[in-house]
Amino acid sequence: GGKKEEEEEDKEDEVKEKIENLNLNDNHLEKKEDGDDDDNDNDNEEEEVKINASDAAAAGKKKKKKKKKKSSSGGNGVKYTPAGAAKEQTAPPTVPVIELFPNGFPEGEIQEYQDNNGKTSWRLDSEEKRELERLELDMYDNARQCAEVHREVRKYIQEWVKPGMKMIDVCETLENSVRKLLNAKGLECGVAFPTGCSQNHIAAHWTPNGGDETIIDVNDVIKFDFGTQINGRIIDCAFTKTFVPDYDELLLAVKEATDEGIKQSGIDVRLCDIGEAIQEVMESHSVDIRGKQFEVKCCRNLNGHSIAPYQIHAGKSVPIVKGGEATKMEEGEFYAIETFGSTGEGYVREAGECSHYMKNFDVGHVPLRLPTAKKLLNTIQREFGTLAFCRRYLDRIGETRYLGALKNLVSNGIIAEYPPLVDKTGSYVAQYEHTILLRPTRKEVLTRGDDY
Repeated sequence: GGKKEEEEEDKEDEVKEKIENLNLNDNHLEKKEDGDDDDNDNDNEEEEVKINASDAAAAGKKKKKKKKKKSSSGGNGVKYTPAGAAKEQTAPPTVPVIELFPNGFPEGEIQEYQDNNGKTSWRLDSEEKRELERLELDMYDNARQCAEVHREVRKYIQEWVKPGMKMIDVCETLENSVRKLLNAKGLECGVAFPTGCSQNHIAAHWTPNGGDETIIDVNDVIKFDFGTQINGRIIDCAFTKTFVPDYDELLLAVKEATDEGIKQSGIDVRLCDIGEAIQEVMESHSVDIRGKQFEVKCCRNLNGHSIAPYQIHAGKSVPIVKGGEATKMEEGEFYAIETFGSTGEGYVREAGECSHYMKNFDVGHVPLRLPTAKKLLNTIQREFGTLAFCRRYLDRIGETRYLGALKNLVSNGIIAEYPPLVDKTGSYVAQYEHTILLRPTRKEVLTRGDDY
């Protein structure tokens, strides 16, 4: 009797292992079963393991429990511990980053300012400049918290997104992850602007509107551009996702150009000099995509930009080609350094259905006759202020039949619309972007990660 019970227990354990393996990786099941047979040769080396009817019933029960456990843990991926964190993050990410970093958030990548002779600037040793930084520590920590959220969310998206997924599902997963990790609370903290997920020749400002059925294709080149904010302090950062190696050279060109722009940035640096350096690096690359040769071109009418509280474009533009303004960067400023490399014309135009909108930052009182427009404006001011939003965000808060009112707000100059920006059809555009802070003593690349 004892031996029979042991055999039954062994078989039950094997069933449990099989089902767990099924949940983790269906393709790995056969290999795992063979290993299980070897592991049980202490009980009966000659016995062939079979799942009978009662085993199958038990398997169904075990599988249900496993699914429930996965759902409650908030992930269909592997948990991990971000660098310097006190606890694990789930996949998809659900744990607020304040719980992972209770004692403050990690600095970004530090780059020293250089003087004209290539030596470290005097700023690093200035006690006056150090004191200025100490006065801003709380603000720096908010910016670093937003950057940490960006790193953790994009890590998951890069690993999880696959061809065949609906773009709208990917965007909503990404945005909901941001909200959870920041404990989103209205205008105080949360998503900074709609997730850009522009495909192929579309360079920027495309996100799915409600009901959009766009499916990700294996040959897509997708620019994921999303932002986070606390008290209006915006982090703006983007990467390009592909699924085949055909575009690796294009992505490398854009990464290197963005890194060059960051390297050249600094206090009292002229914006035009940064653009010239970016173009030189970007356009030194030629790429082969499926047997065709292309010279990589900068999208000359797209720019990086300064960032201010609740103002994503704060007035200064960082060109990505030579010939821009001689305006200088200044101490304490935040910049989004972004570059776009294209196999097309290197020039973008507005085209397609609009999804992105934003209240004009400096607009004063404008009398409105349309009651629905007044009502919608009140909603926009309450929910988004001067942060960018999209139609999906209006759907999410319960707004319906708002297109007429939205059009009225646009025609009155209160709301600006930002249609998709596209290069020629059939071309491919890649993008990389980081947010940098020109601290008084040195430069901090807030959004730098292990990925880019």
